[in-house]
Amino acid sequence: MQTTSFSIAARLTAALATAIGIAGAAQAATLTISCGSNAADLKFCAGFAERWGKANGHEVRIWSAPASSTDNLALLRQQFAARSSDIDVVMIDIVWPGVLKDHLVDLKPYSGGAEARHFPAIVANNTIGGKLLGMPWFVDAGLLYYRKDLLDKYRLAVPKTWNALAAAAKQIQDGERAAGSPDFHGYVFQGKAYEGLSCNALEWIASFGGGRIVDESGRITINNPRAAKALDTAAGWLGSISPPGVLNHAEEDARGIWQTGNAAFMRNWPYAWSLAQADDSPIKGRIGVAPLPVGEGGRPAATLGGWQLAVSRYSQHIEAAAALAMHMTSAEVQKQRAVEGSYNPTLPALYQDADILAANPFMAELLPVFTDAVARPATVTGLKYPQVSQAFWDASHDVLSGKRSGAEAVKRLEGKLRRIKRRGW
Repeated sequence: MQTTSFSIAARLTAALATAIGIAGAAQAATLTISCGSNAADLKFCAGFAERWGKANGHEVRIWSAPASSTDNLALLRQQFAARSSDIDVVMIDIVWPGVLKDHLVDLKPYSGGAEARHFPAIVANNTIGGKLLGMPWFVDAGLLYYRKDLLDKYRLAVPKTWNALAAAAKQIQDGERAAGSPDFHGYVFQGKAYEGLSCNALEWIASFGGGRIVDESGRITINNPRAAKALDTAAGWLGSISPPGVLNHAEEDARGIWQTGNAAFMRNWPYAWSLAQADDSPIKGRIGVAPLPVGEGGRPAATLGGWQLAVSRYSQHIEAAAALAMHMTSAEVQKQRAVEGSYNPTLPALYQDADILAANPFMAELLPVFTDAVARPATVTGLKYPQVSQAFWDASHDVLSGKRSGAEAVKRLEGKLRRIKRRGW
């Protein structure tokens, strides 16, 4: 591997984290870290954590979070309410710091200033009341995956608008079914009623110029014609280019269809790249990644995602847990996760790393997608964000399933959000 100038700083960061772990936990500790639920998350979380534990005389156990981020948050809130010490290092979504702020440790005394090397916007997102409640772990944004071989076969360009996507998906779907693949679909995405649908629907609405549900001042903006049209457009995909089952699909459901070769296009997060390029993947070498399409009168929009590592206030080994969190978010670990698992680093310097760009060419090409992504209104709605998001995904799901038109759904949603806002956000 080539060595970058950032590697020296990375090794110093890792060494500092190790030193903190040794100094702060003279006795061996048993720590539990929560990792994601998909295969990539477990592989690229558990391995690094367990190796750190062995090197520092600790035992590290892995807790696999629920597949649904909604279920994950609900379970964490139950555990924190009970002041459970079962999990020491917690993987939290980018929209959770404000929801979980009373249960997380301030990491500034343990960071050695390492947060200054991460994307400032993410550090600011994780800082509440001057307390650093999570170290940036990896950053996400929604992407369009496509089959390069099928675009070539049907002489199609990568679609830049949602209408172009629908037309290309239909043409490929019809052709592949006629050629003997009756289960082939044009486009798969996350349509289940959960946080993932909030991400997809926000992308549709923002790309049509319909705003982002609640603006930065706290004003409810969802009830507008562009937002309604975006939802109606997506509803038109069901039964046409997208299977009806997409109404129950989360990330891994969509990837399962896509990676077995049964879809032309997919919306998903960057983690899907390395899995689709694995040696046992039926579509290895035949995929491409692009920004999500644009709606009428809008601009490209990808929902900002990402995860942080936080330490529970109820951990019995806070200093050792903080050392583990610092190690896991260090430059060296983030680089390996990027090269082997296509996780987007939260350290800008790593986007110039030759090894990372060789493994993930799209990280350089799509850097503006990650840096200019659309944020969910989690900061402005604070503790009420889970209620806001649930109301949004329920309204979106109603449109997708044909229960309501886009106009009806956004009007009803506005009323729900006003009632939530009256209780304060």
